[in-house]
Amino acid sequence: MSNTAQAPTPPPSGGRTAHPDHLGHVIFITASAAMGGFLFGYDSSVINGAVEAIRDRYDIGSGTLAQVIAIALIGCAIGAATAGRIADRIGRIRCMQISAVLFAVSAVGSALPFALWDLALWRIVGGFAIGMASVIGPAYIAEVAPAAYRGRLGSFQQAAIVIGIAISQLVNYGILQLADGDQRGEIGGLEAWQWMLGVMVVPAVLYGMLSFAIPESPRFLISVGRIDRAKEVLSEVEGKGVDLDHRVAEIDRAMRSEHKSTFKDLLVASSRFRLLPIVWVGIGLSVFQQLVGINVAFYYSATLWQSVGIDPSSSFFYSFTTSIINIIGTVIAMVLVDRVGRKPLALVGSVGMAIALAFEAWAFSADLVDGKLPETQGVVALVAAHVFVLFFALSWGVVVWVFLGEMFPNRLRAAALGVAASAQWIANWAITASFPSLADWNLSGTYIIYTVFAVLSIPFVLRYVKETKGKALEEMG
Repeated sequence: MSNTAQAPTPPPSGGRTAHPDHLGHVIFITASAAMGGFLFGYDSSVINGAVEAIRDRYDIGSGTLAQVIAIALIGCAIGAATAGRIADRIGRIRCMQISAVLFAVSAVGSALPFALWDLALWRIVGGFAIGMASVIGPAYIAEVAPAAYRGRLGSFQQAAIVIGIAISQLVNYGILQLADGDQRGEIGGLEAWQWMLGVMVVPAVLYGMLSFAIPESPRFLISVGRIDRAKEVLSEVEGKGVDLDHRVAEIDRAMRSEHKSTFKDLLVASSRFRLLPIVWVGIGLSVFQQLVGINVAFYYSATLWQSVGIDPSSSFFYSFTTSIINIIGTVIAMVLVDRVGRKPLALVGSVGMAIALAFEAWAFSADLVDGKLPETQGVVALVAAHVFVLFFALSWGVVVWVFLGEMFPNRLRAAALGVAASAQWIANWAITASFPSLADWNLSGTYIIYTVFAVLSIPFVLRYVKETKGKALEEMG
């Protein structure tokens, strides 16, 4: 998984705007829902601080360690695949509350495992919660946000994810300092890494509490016949001057006219097995986003830096600084994506990532001296790692999900987005599960592989990806 969330297509709407006195309330509702994105980012990357401690605690090799780290992605895939149907049955708010409980239970279970299999089980539970949060947050925000502010309010989810990643690394760093720089150092009867995984119970509880303070989606309320309550919520978020009967009829009409796309819709008419070219482009975007190795920076960065001689405390600090760079790059993308377009940003990002990854590969090719990289290579590796994250964040980290939300024809969008997202989870798993063993084989060679994928993404974008900036969704064909 990248540090991005799957945003389902928002419902059609007219040009509604929230009255100024209602906008503050809408922002509170949106920020509360985006707490799921915060937990998504936090839970995805908090494991970075515990990797080496888990290896040492259970005396396991790189292959087994990789499976424990990557197994959460199985839960992610299941959670993302089922969240939409669950939300349609029991509501968006109830889904958020279930997700909050799963996050909290996973945090406690991961902090107090009986054995390695037990830890892996709680990782799957946390992954399921991540998958749910990746779908429910964007869907809910799209359904409650007034059209005039939907783009900006929708960005809350992505912002929350990258902030969650950064806060997890800051908390890990703080806990490591309390443990005198030892990931297995004892604090209050538990090892430092256990506290790192357990602290997530705090934002999980906050998320659950906030879910009781925000209203159910008007779209869901209308779908289950609670029309009066739907009108109350619409009045809350859009203002009392809105014709509520017209709005309810508009939403109901839009839901009735929606085409429920299936996998069959994605196939070439003359074939049972060949996907449409546009679907392959979506899969390609998803896969390239992961194959450049971005999640190595968020799952294994502390391990990576320690492997080339950087002390644990500094390695945790560098994990935090790359998270800050991730936030900066994401903000840049949000500012530029509608100004310069999606395709130019993707190309700039590919070029920047390829150069940065090549420098990392060169730096890691040096022989270690007293267990450390030579000074020049060490500096180059650190700078290049930050540059890589910056170029990813300001391009592929954001524009891939923008592309996927816009590039498919209406009749295909839901099913095609689901296939592309599944491809992304699979590619994420492949990178996450393979990195420890590849790094043991040849760290420089591993980064050469990532560099090759970054280079290949350039002709892919140039030849197959069409710009979607400024085009109505109805124009996509």
